Amino acid sequence: MSTFLWESIAFGPIHSRRLGHSLGINLLPIDVKICSFNCLYCECGWTLEKSLTAREYYPVEEVLQAIEYKLIRCRDNNVPVDSITFSGNGEPTLHPHFDKIIDRLIPLRDQYYPNAVISCLSNATQLTRPEVRAALQRIENPLLKLDAGTQEMLDTINAPIVPVDIEEIVEHLESFNGNLIIQSMFLSGEKEGVPFDNSEDPNFSQWLQRVVDIRPRKVMVYSLDRETPALQLHKFDKEKLEVIAEKVRAKGITTETY
Repeated sequence: MSTFLWESIAFGPIHSRRLGHSLGINLLPIDVKICSFNCLYCECGWTLEKSLTAREYYPVEEVLQAIEYKLIRCRDNNVPVDSITFSGNGEPTLHPHFDKIIDRLIPLRDQYYPNAVISCLSNATQLTRPEVRAALQRIENPLLKLDAGTQEMLDTINAPIVPVDIEEIVEHLESFNGNLIIQSMFLSGEKEGVPFDNSEDPNFSQWLQRVVDIRPRKVMVYSLDRETPALQLHKFDKEKLEVIAEKVRAKGITTETY
């Protein structure tokens, strides 16, 4: 089983395929992954269902102090920061005070790295909370997951541990009025002996239509890059990802492959 957990609130900067010099922010405990999904491909390993209620989150003050300390160190050592990125050990928007952290991070960014963007890698399940939607709409780079076009494929790949309705997620993604980035993992494999491939129909055509309805400013199409907790998963090569991307570009939407 693959397990990789960050051991601090602020880490890096690391070189990101998608975000350049990315200063990572982890709002979740360092000893367990906390997420509303249990994705087959997650580098943090499997999600324990009890984790959603079994752990305490970092206090807001501790989070902001850790971020400011890291920003000062980076500035004083002339370390470039292109993006301040919420990722970490699971789903960052599960933090009960995510919106307050965003509100207080923006002036810190403006003070120390005014040219950096604030990014958040999110699975979009917490868009049902108005304060989370509003917070994500205040940052430059809300990168929101949409790996599936059908409920069946979402349940297969993302394996939510709480009720998740793909129609509701898409409706909330549409509310961003295009000011978001869709990140989509494409892969094939087997789950409990049943093969799947989210690049094939009927899932793919429905995914593409949902992307058209959402009208994001960009779509990021990528495949496996690190060890996965599930076995029998297969990475798509660059050529296949480009075939997928061209179908999105044909709809007039900027699309990049990784």
